[in-house]
Amino acid sequence: MELIRRRIEKQVLSLTGLSLGQLDLENPKGDPGLFGPDSVCWRVHSDFTSMLIGGISALLLQVMHPLALAGVWDHSNFRQDMLGRLRRTGQFISGTTFGSTQDANWLIDKVRSIHLQVVGNAEDGRPYAASDPDLLTWVHVAEVSSFLAAHLRYRNPRLSLADQDAYYAEIALVAERLGAHNVPRSRQAIADYLQRMRPQLVCDHRSREVVRVLLAAPAPSRLTKPFGALMLQAGIDLLPTWASGQLELSQSPLRRGLIRLGVANTAPILRWAVRDGSVHRARRRMGIT
Repeated sequence: MELIRRRIEKQVLSLTGLSLGQLDLENPKGDPGLFGPDSVCWRVHSDFTSMLIGGISALLLQVMHPLALAGVWDHSNFRQDMLGRLRRTGQFISGTTFGSTQDANWLIDKVRSIHLQVVGNAEDGRPYAASDPDLLTWVHVAEVSSFLAAHLRYRNPRLSLADQDAYYAEIALVAERLGAHNVPRSRQAIADYLQRMRPQLVCDHRSREVVRVLLAAPAPSRLTKPFGALMLQAGIDLLPTWASGQLELSQSPLRRGLIRLGVANTAPILRWAVRDGSVHRARRRMGIT
């Protein structure tokens, strides 16, 4: 059984930002990082399955904004390396959540520098810049609302409303450090923000191409292929109904039920297998067993 567990763990970690090998989450000892082990974001971000599903859903939501999509389209190699993009995003999330203060600051500074180079004009002629505070807020809200939605569906549906608000208030720090402004900090503020943004969101040929590339992205191994396919479908299922409708990704009630059942049966196995993920390493840094 231990051999099986380690094999599953190796395959899971190959999908995460840890596979990039740039962060030492176990040192320096005692450093709580930006949030610390008592934070809600440590709880929400600690489950690999729900975070992967939320990340996929967030990406689909983000590309509905024409200016956010233009930056990805013009300055990213997502067509050749979609998995690499997901890993880099995962590294940023895990590093700013669980990493030392130094590593979290390094990641934020690194991303801010990259954003300064991502400028251009969208297809409709409007200028865009990844450092635009409004775009940063959009990307942030798409991510954290998806992460929390996945956590509530697949990890802890009993997370209190107060803790849900606390999560949004905590994680706003990262968006603000990146340069976002007027960042929503509660469930109601997030809901109101998404409602205001809907008239700006579209599904065009570029959005559909990102969806196509994501759905066709090769798995790192044959072992992870069925798991990856399930996570992709679960990410689609997690989208707000209006978003999946615009993206032409609607699923039947039966299909949604089967997807959720599949995740419910798979997630406990992954939680049993993974004992050296980001949260485990961070807990060792803090001396928590």
